[in-house]
Amino acid sequence: MYQLTFSFEEFLAEFWQKKPTIIKGGFKNFVDPISADELAGLAMEEEVDSRYIAKLADTWDVRHGPLTFDDTPADNWSFIVQAANHWHEGAAQLITPFRQLPGWLLDDLMISYSTPGGGVGPHIDQYDVFITQGSGKRHWRVGPKKDDYEEECRHPALRQIKGFEPIIDDILEPGDILYIPPGFPHDGYAIETSMSFSVGFRSPKKQELLSSYADFVIANDIGDVHYHNPALPARANNGAILAEEAKDLENMMRSVLDHPQLLKQWLGEHLTQNRHELDVMASEPPWQNNETYQFLEDGEAFKRIGGLRAFYHPDQAHLVYINGEQYQLPPECADAAKLLCDEEQITHAQLGEQLDNPAFLAMLTQLINIGYWYPVE
Repeated sequence: MYQLTFSFEEFLAEFWQKKPTIIKGGFKNFVDPISADELAGLAMEEEVDSRYIAKLADTWDVRHGPLTFDDTPADNWSFIVQAANHWHEGAAQLITPFRQLPGWLLDDLMISYSTPGGGVGPHIDQYDVFITQGSGKRHWRVGPKKDDYEEECRHPALRQIKGFEPIIDDILEPGDILYIPPGFPHDGYAIETSMSFSVGFRSPKKQELLSSYADFVIANDIGDVHYHNPALPARANNGAILAEEAKDLENMMRSVLDHPQLLKQWLGEHLTQNRHELDVMASEPPWQNNETYQFLEDGEAFKRIGGLRAFYHPDQAHLVYINGEQYQLPPECADAAKLLCDEEQITHAQLGEQLDNPAFLAMLTQLINIGYWYPVE
């Protein structure tokens, strides 16, 4: 189990979304949770999001997975696997120390393998990211947050910038953590063959929320009402949109938001949708309710698959949202529903008498059969 060596509360107060920092020895005696060969194996899979990036003199080569490694040069290249926590249980353990942050902000664990000189060039992300140095060493530079950085298109798949004056210029060794808030330019390259583990947190944009809610409104036939004004007066200026008419139309749009329960449902479904593939394997043969009960009764546990997003609203915890869908339980099952969302694995000791509720047992068995939870061996 990976444990942070610093106070997370103090980190949030001083650095979170304020300024970048390096935490030397953020993980003590850090050991890579996945080998380079295992990571390369993931990068060769069709369903895994991966990239190969190499710097060749003044040009860049970028390839998207599935990757092959037959013609790689000696140095100056990297390969990256996104959402590695979805596919490798050991790597997913690196997410656990950061569960003190809201789960709905978490994006994924990205792992990069780099030969000496390997990197992706100077760029800016709109993520909060914790980059843990694994094996090897990497030189990092981070610049100040400004609005006037000039993009440099050396390759259409890389959004690089021309450069910056660093406010951080240091070498990371195993267990060191570099935190970078959104909007701060950064550039890292391997000094020696190395691996880096990046836990990224992504805040939604207003545009994304508006677009998603508009889709939800249409799909659920909300606000299917035309503008209506039986007191419409005659006017001399045919081209005018009167202020009161504009206000009426604005109020029509605002009224679409005046559905608190539907807003909660949309938000739960939206925030649990995943941007990356999940390693979902339906149970064959399917579990029966009594088998689920007996398995937990025997002291065993079920674990959530890596990357599965499961959330709830505290005032309606019996309504849970899992991978873009709402699941409804009786209100008396609220504590058990919270456990599904808050904990990585569940046991009979945690669930207690709520396991005896037929509705909860049926839903848990359904989730196991879908492949969202699996028995711990």
